[in-house]
Amino acid sequence: MALTTVARTRVAKTGVLIGLVLGAVFAAGPVLWMLSSSFKSNTQIFELPPRLITETFSFDAYVKIFTTPETVRFFINSYVVAGAVTVLTLLVAIQAAYAFSRFDFRGKRIVNVIIVSVQAVPPITLLIPYFGLMVALKLYNTYPGLILTYMVFTLPYAIIMMTGYFNTLPKELDEAVRVDGAGSFTALWRVLVPISIPGIVSVGIYTFMIAWNEFLFALTLTRTLDMRTVPIGIQLLMGQHSYEWNQIMAMSILGSIPVLVLFLFFQRFFISGLTAGSVKS
Repeated sequence: MALTTVARTRVAKTGVLIGLVLGAVFAAGPVLWMLSSSFKSNTQIFELPPRLITETFSFDAYVKIFTTPETVRFFINSYVVAGAVTVLTLLVAIQAAYAFSRFDFRGKRIVNVIIVSVQAVPPITLLIPYFGLMVALKLYNTYPGLILTYMVFTLPYAIIMMTGYFNTLPKELDEAVRVDGAGSFTALWRVLVPISIPGIVSVGIYTFMIAWNEFLFALTLTRTLDMRTVPIGIQLLMGQHSYEWNQIMAMSILGSIPVLVLFLFFQRFFISGLTAGSVKS
């Protein structure tokens, strides 16, 4: 019986290991192929049989990207828009979440329903109304137009997550600050925010990811090349008669680096923040 149990345990562990390896290959395979293709010429990419590692590596695709002013501008635009959206979303969400977590006010339930409802609306249904609104407000093809539009979709999630995180913090912390004569503003920024870094980091990374990867509104609300973002820049490499596949792969690799770096540096905060913000004490 003991041998049977040990054997079953080994089989189970082997099965789990095989499943994990297959899952890793399935997840990492496209990324490795994209990385490999970025160092190939277009001709080498379509060689048969396909090879992950070629005899010669070419940096032509990366050189072309970094020496073309338009593509460099795409990255600058993405950093400006995604960074501004992240900072503004956090500033608004932290204060709104504090109000929802610590105060009772008239219309609180209605506002909560509205915030949740915005999350349920498919963004594509708002595309034409937002286009008309941005044109009317003279924000079409501008940074503020993109930033304000993205915040409509990032704020609800940020407020919900930060409210859940603040709910896990004891209200005695606020009361102790008020006993010392400080107000709610001081309690929020001097006490709650410093101990809420995991939640803030997780919301910040999510917000940056949404703004960095957004394609549909960036395509619709911008017109000139100097306002396009990285996802649009990748799409522009797909011409009518030919695709610059090696540049597409290289630009995709470069476009994924900021989010990857953020996640690697703040992984511990990201996971703990999501866990704490998903429950209410």
